[in-house]
Amino acid sequence: MSSIDYLARLLDGVEVRWKELGSVIQMRAGQHISANEIAQKMDEDFPYPCFGGNGIRGYVSKNSHDGTHLLIGRQGALCGNVQRTKGKFYATEHAVVVAANEGVDIDWMFHLLTLMNLNQYASQSAQPGLAVGKLESLLVPIPCPDDLKKSLEIQAEIVRILDTFNELTTELTTELTTELINRKKQYNYYRDQLLSFDESGVEWKALGEIGEFIRGRRFTKADYAEDGIGCIHYGDIYTRYGTTAKKVETHVRSDMRNTLRYAKHGDVVITDVGETVDDVGKPVAWLGIDDVAIHDHCYAFRHSMNPTFVSYCMQTTSFIAEKAKYVARTKVNTLLMKGFAKIRIPVPSPEEQARIVAILDKFDVLTNSLAEGLPREIALRQKQYEYYRDLLLSFPKPEEVAA
Repeated sequence: MSSIDYLARLLDGVEVRWKELGSVIQMRAGQHISANEIAQKMDEDFPYPCFGGNGIRGYVSKNSHDGTHLLIGRQGALCGNVQRTKGKFYATEHAVVVAANEGVDIDWMFHLLTLMNLNQYASQSAQPGLAVGKLESLLVPIPCPDDLKKSLEIQAEIVRILDTFNELTTELTTELTTELINRKKQYNYYRDQLLSFDESGVEWKALGEIGEFIRGRRFTKADYAEDGIGCIHYGDIYTRYGTTAKKVETHVRSDMRNTLRYAKHGDVVITDVGETVDDVGKPVAWLGIDDVAIHDHCYAFRHSMNPTFVSYCMQTTSFIAEKAKYVARTKVNTLLMKGFAKIRIPVPSPEEQARIVAILDKFDVLTNSLAEGLPREIALRQKQYEYYRDLLLSFPKPEEVAA
C-alpha cells in the first residue's frame, strides 16, 4: 500500500491544505544569558533547565517560557534539530522557541518538523544558522483546516502512532543498556574471582620479573597508508581493540620499516597515556602472526606467559587500583613505567592459564555480542519509526494530487 492510500484511509476524504509555517505556529528566538548565570547542576537556586541549540546547557535561576513548546536549534553544525519541552525553562538565542496556534497539535508539529530536515535550510557559512523568517515561509500540510475538532483528532491519532514507536525505541534502549551494564558487572565479577589466587597456592611475580617493556616509536596519521606496515596507534587501543587482536586496523608507509619498533606474536601492547587514570595502561594481547609496529605512546610487554591471560590480569579491579599509584596526573595522565613494572600478577601453570582464558573468552564473547547488537537494534527501531513517520506525514501536495 502506498503512503497516499494509507493516508486516504486515515483522512477519509477530508481536505488537506498546505499553509505557510508562520501561519500555524509562532516562532521566536530565545534570549541571551551569560555563561556565569548558568549552573551545571540543578538545585533550589537554579531550578530551570537552560536550552541552547543542541539540548540542555545547564540550569538557571529564572525562566523565559512556561508550558508545552518545541525548540529548534538555530546555530551550529547541528542546527535544525527539534526537541519537545514542557514546564518552565529558559531558551538562549541559539534556540527558536515554537508555540502552536489554535487547531495545531504541538506534538504533531514535532514529528512534522523532524521529517522536514530543517538543517537543509541553514546558511552555508563557517557558523551555519537558521533564519526564523525563512522557516516561516515553508509550507506544511494541515488536515481538515475548516473543522478544528476533526483536524486535531486526525493529528492526535498520527501522534499516538508515532509516539508509540518512539516509546518502544526508548524502552528498548533502556532495557538493552541495563542488560549490557549488568552483563559487564557479572563478567567483571567472575574475571576478578578467577584471577584472585591465594598467594599460598600460586606464585605472584612483578611484571618486571616476568618480562620486559619495549617502547614504540612515533608515527602520525600523515604516515598512514592503505597498504603497508601493520601498526597499532595508542588511540586505537581504546576504540578499536578488545582484550586480544589478531589483525590491525591501520597501516603506515612501507619505507618507514627500519625506523619503527614492533610488537611480536604473544606481546601485550599497553598504552602509557589516557584521558582517565583507568584508561592509562589499557592492554591488548597481540595474537597476529606478523610483527606489528607500535606507537611511541605504547609499550610491548614481552614475556613467556599466556598473553591473553596477562591481558585479562591487567583488566582486573585490583590491578587497576594498583596501577593508579603509578599514574602521573598531569595535563595528560601518563603511566610511570618503573612503578608499573613493580605490579605483581599471579603466575599459575600454563594449563591453568589456558583454562581461565577459555572461561573468560566465553564471557567476553557474550558481553561483546550484546554491546555490538545494541546500536544495531536501536538503529533498526529508529528506521521503523522513520518509515511510519514518513508514511503518515507524506501528504501529497496539490500538484501531486492533480498529476
